[in-house]
Amino acid sequence: VQLVESGGGSVPAGGSLRLSCVASGVTLDDYTIGWFRQVPGKGRWGVDYISVAFINSTDSSTYYLDSVKGRFTISSDNAENTMYLHLNRLTPEETGAYRCAVDTRLIGHAIRLRLGLVGYDYWDQGPQVTVST
Repeated sequence: VQLVESGGGSVPAGGSLRLSCVASGVTLDDYTIGWFRQVPGKGRWGVDYISVAFINSTDSSTYYLDSVKGRFTISSDNAENTMYLHLNRLTPEETGAYRCAVDTRLIGHAIRLRLGLVGYDYWDQGPQVTVST
């Protein structure tokens, strides 16, 4: 399985970006897809990853981090086997490395939220998003 992400960059506050993640070796339509953002934390190497959005295949539920609701949209194009994260009205606090992730397991919404990135089988390195003031 390979995930190749693109679309990061630098924008001023209030700007927009679209992150793309092309998958090979796995059919996105069959599984849970999610996006994460790196944040300072207690994880390995002093960073953690916060779940920004996911579409859970187990129950077809969609999750958005409270602070991005109404501004970010997670979607996928089954024909292109590509997942997207549309980021609108970005704030400087949303600067960071973003990762796309895919999970082939059946995990309920609440548990998936608790597991975070470790609840996914596959993820990529992710591009940097920088939002300037």
